[in-house]
Amino acid sequence: MKCVIIDDEPLAIDVIESYILQIEGLEIVAKCNNPLEAITILNKDEVDLVFLDIEMPNLTGIDLVKTLDNLPQFIFTTAYPQYALDGFNLNATDYLVKPIPFHRFIKAVSRAKEKYQLERGNSSNQVTTKIITEEKNTNKQGFIFVKSEYENIKINCEEILYIQGLKDYIKIYCSTTDKAILTLSNFKEILDKLPSTSFMRTHRSYIVNISHIKALQKTKIILHNTVRIPIGETYKNEVLKRLGV
Repeated sequence: MKCVIIDDEPLAIDVIESYILQIEGLEIVAKCNNPLEAITILNKDEVDLVFLDIEMPNLTGIDLVKTLDNLPQFIFTTAYPQYALDGFNLNATDYLVKPIPFHRFIKAVSRAKEKYQLERGNSSNQVTTKIITEEKNTNKQGFIFVKSEYENIKINCEEILYIQGLKDYIKIYCSTTDKAILTLSNFKEILDKLPSTSFMRTHRSYIVNISHIKALQKTKIILHNTVRIPIGETYKNEVLKRLGV
């Protein structure tokens, strides 16, 4: 993976560089202490991963991310933990707080490598996806696996209440737990895994398990746990048709 380090502190760049040199599969193509210079490099060169400081003169790391159209994966490396939520909302691969322990750096890079391989459809991921899809189509297994943090979590389809979309992430709400499962995915990917006879999209941001529907209102679906899911105008006719209303 081709990497760029962006930090206004030379010592911080040296630390990241020393870490990268110890990890196989990483190649440093540029080191920048000026974020404006970094924009030129990122727009011109092929880059797979950026190690990015936040507090820098002229342009913060957060603002730099927002200026780029084709942004590679990036890992924030900062002394300010209060920006973690911003990093999550910007779809950062990870968020490392200085001083960065080497073992924590390795975990962040491992996560970046997994995403890198997934985006390029490596053979092992293709085989896994094919197996899971085939099991779903035959409707014999009744479960799916989703990646959350550093684990592949098994979810029984019948326990899924509804799914909410959040940009590049989705939240899966189940009847067996109060805490939603957050995973990097989109509606197309998750719908391909789920049995189509049991799930339907009711809104651009929601998928519902039909078996958990308790009642239907004009613009909302009420689930057995009393949660109300909106019905988008675009999906209204299909929802009514699926429910036989």
